[in-house]
Amino acid sequence: MTQLNATQLAKSVEEDIVKWRRDLHQIPEIGLNLPKTVAYVTEVLDDLGIEYDASYVDGNGIEAIITGTKEGEATEKVLAFRADMDGLPIKEETGLSFASLNENMHACGHDGHTAMLLGAAKILQAQREHFSGQVKLIFQPGEEYPGGAEPMIQEGVMEEPKVTRIMGFHEGHIDPSIPKETIGYKAGPMMASMDRFLIEIKGKGYHGAYPENSQDPIMATGQLITALQTIKSRNIKATEPAVLSITRMDGGFNQNIIPDNVEIEGTVRALADETRELIHQKMEQIASGIGEAFGVECVVTYDYKYPPVTNDAEATKEIVSSLETLFPGKMIELEEPLMGGEDFSYYLYEAPGTFLFLSNPANIEGSFHGHHHPKFDVDESLFYMGTASFVQVALDYLN
Repeated sequence: MTQLNATQLAKSVEEDIVKWRRDLHQIPEIGLNLPKTVAYVTEVLDDLGIEYDASYVDGNGIEAIITGTKEGEATEKVLAFRADMDGLPIKEETGLSFASLNENMHACGHDGHTAMLLGAAKILQAQREHFSGQVKLIFQPGEEYPGGAEPMIQEGVMEEPKVTRIMGFHEGHIDPSIPKETIGYKAGPMMASMDRFLIEIKGKGYHGAYPENSQDPIMATGQLITALQTIKSRNIKATEPAVLSITRMDGGFNQNIIPDNVEIEGTVRALADETRELIHQKMEQIASGIGEAFGVECVVTYDYKYPPVTNDAEATKEIVSSLETLFPGKMIELEEPLMGGEDFSYYLYEAPGTFLFLSNPANIEGSFHGHHHPKFDVDESLFYMGTASFVQVALDYLN
């Protein structure tokens, strides 16, 4: 253990964290194309004297390394912290003085994630004599979509040096049951997978007055929608969480014409990979059967996107133990997993680690409007909790 006070250290850089967050909040970029954001973050890293590689995902992801100078048993350990940097294609309506200057918005708090990690970077760079081993900072694009963690891992971000533990945060109010000014945690499954499916129903259109001459894709689609809901109710235990939601339908163009084709699209959420695979298998079987029965072709495209966020039990226990000394009474164990998804899950396949929720919602016009909302905001006065957590975990794990 160390004599350094992580909370005091975090509060000493609080003005920097808020400035970084506000600057980033004004230049939100989306997906895997974050040139302005990367330029800003690397400029801060340059100012801090921290070495980095900004070549990931075609120059849209950053890996930075801080090497401890203390001799000790932890010299072979590599602790990774991850922050996502992308925003959303939402027009901001907060009225904040530092609101977005373009048509995008940091409506999920990724600007805060990046700023809090930069705060930890500043502290750890200045305190290298207090730990051994290495801290790897991962700034990734595309968490919202299409996913930046997987390509960064494929390009080697978890290797050379090989990460031995990883931790990440999500701010805001992801779990409404967690009180403000607390940190939520959960060993094992914490968040669900996020898969996408598309089913194209290909038939033969005809005049609506003579349906017998058609191969009606709309009629088949109606049966398909009903049958898909039986996957959960008749194939998966009632106690096993799973969601299959159809969120888009597209087909037809006139009141008296049966169309040739219909599309349906949706999402699947589950807490286990085998559940995802079962849902996919049953979806193919149902689509094939209904296609044959109605004389249409049902083509299923199932995209395995983000896997479930499954926190390592031992790593979670150790990290929570570190943070309970920092924030007594403010570490809250989640009662149940959430069905939302997060691509931090990919990192947990590569190294033991944990994902945490910082509860710091802020009101606009008297209420918190939720994530992915044009009036989303967070309480900057609690950023120190995220930064202090990174610092405390580093000082404990790397000693």
